[in-house]
Amino acid sequence: MRSTRFTRCAQTAPLDAARSRLAHWRAWRTRHPAAALVTRRTVTVLAALLVLGALLLPNTLGALRPDRFARIPAEAIVGAVVLLALPRRARRAVAAPAGALLGALTLLNLLDMGFREYLGRGFNPVLDWELLDDARAYLADSLGGATAVWATVGAVVLAVLVPVVMALAAVRLGEVLAAYRERAGRGALVAATVWISCSALGLQPLGTPLASDRATGALEVQARRVVDTVRDEAAFEKEAGNDAFGTTPAAELVPDLRGKDVLFAFVESYGRSAVEDPLIAPGVGRTLEASTEELAKAGFRAESGWLTSATYGGNSWLGHSTFLSGLWVDNQQRYRTVASSGRLTLTEAFRRTGAWDTVGIMPGVRKSWPEAEFFGLDTVYDASRLGYRGPKFSWSTMPDQYALEAFQRLEHGRERDRPLMAEIVLTSSHQPWAPVPELVGWDELGDGRVFGPIAEAGEKAADVVADGDRSKRAYGRSIQYSVTSLTQWLERYGTDDTVLVFLGDHQPIARVSGDHAGRDVPVSIVAKDPEVLDAIDGWNWTEGLKPAHDAPVWKMSAFRDRFLTAYGTTPSGS
Repeated sequence: MRSTRFTRCAQTAPLDAARSRLAHWRAWRTRHPAAALVTRRTVTVLAALLVLGALLLPNTLGALRPDRFARIPAEAIVGAVVLLALPRRARRAVAAPAGALLGALTLLNLLDMGFREYLGRGFNPVLDWELLDDARAYLADSLGGATAVWATVGAVVLAVLVPVVMALAAVRLGEVLAAYRERAGRGALVAATVWISCSALGLQPLGTPLASDRATGALEVQARRVVDTVRDEAAFEKEAGNDAFGTTPAAELVPDLRGKDVLFAFVESYGRSAVEDPLIAPGVGRTLEASTEELAKAGFRAESGWLTSATYGGNSWLGHSTFLSGLWVDNQQRYRTVASSGRLTLTEAFRRTGAWDTVGIMPGVRKSWPEAEFFGLDTVYDASRLGYRGPKFSWSTMPDQYALEAFQRLEHGRERDRPLMAEIVLTSSHQPWAPVPELVGWDELGDGRVFGPIAEAGEKAADVVADGDRSKRAYGRSIQYSVTSLTQWLERYGTDDTVLVFLGDHQPIARVSGDHAGRDVPVSIVAKDPEVLDAIDGWNWTEGLKPAHDAPVWKMSAFRDRFLTAYGTTPSGS
């Protein structure tokens, strides 16, 4: 009996507390009517501003202008009419979930802004949740663990708070509408008439249509992304299985490169902006021209063109897999599909011949990487296996010059029975481009501790991230450093049988490349043997390391087939 009484008391305690707070509020309102009136009106105005702001919120940073919020949202008119027509309980039952849905849409719009700023595309509600953890890791590596923790806490609080506050705001507005039903009904009728007239006449008094259905359009976009993603999965799986070189006999793969050391090097964020942006291009252009001249002195020639990357601003692995697989891999779902398929990658083609040792130099990899098998790499040197003991440079675990020297020490400089095929991923030009390494004497590299004073004296990532011009200048210096490191390594260690293919994996983020920059990246092939470059003479590329503005532009996914064909591989069907 006593236990039952205790249980009932525990169950009624929250209700009693709520009643007590309500009684306290009513007593305060009676004692201070003027303050209570101001409070109620302030809450109502804030609720209206929140709801209207959410209904009109764009999904790009560039569209965050005052005129975008001086519009009439159709959804507000429809919502008001629905709430006016409902009794009290039903009104609250509709207003609360509708407000929460609007809060969720607001969060998706904010995610769209971030993804467009950094990746040049909108947020995919099916595929992109796992990338948020990558964003947290990037913040931790670039700006420190404390910043990442606070950013994560803030994001979680925002994700919970926005739908809750929006639901409360919608309920509050529903109660106000019901309290002034007659006037609210007339107002809704007037607003609907104005909206229809403005829509029919296309009125744009501030340069933006006065009649808005922004929230409905945003919901349609998100729904379409979900449907398209589901449809794309099946279509892409079929495409991945249709490989023109899939059954080519091993003896017929790249026969014209037998005996050559073939190196595929990716330079992080090396995009067209590095070569053509007015603020960045002068320094990078001088580096490319000087490197072309120095390579020529060492007996190397180069030809260059453009490839259009499948990604932008980040997600480098999408660019790498697009280039190597010959498929357009522009999202994580496609990456998972192709990585689990039997698709012949450019690097796997060399391993399949049995005529090359295949190696990966991956200073950016810091955890298990099962995709190495798909890419045909017998040996992978990740960040922990390259012997580096110096400081990190923001996100990058080690300077490119050190990674290349480690490659020379561990693989390229060894006596071997077979030539070498290597995939090399250079990371020093990864955002936020601070601090940027500097070249040191190749004989002074040691275990990398020589870079300690350089990292200490360099710019701080937090200072560069928020400044567009500083980011551009730092980005340009990082590209100069990466390209110089790679070409100096080739001058120092390259032989008559070395073939280097290097390219950018994607453009830098919009803050550096610009809001309307394309996705083109430079690609170059460098060799001493004239027959290597003669084989691509029909490509009409530009002589040297700097591609001309009007040099041919191919989709990055086209390179695999062109390269295999140029060096003697015959297609043999799926």
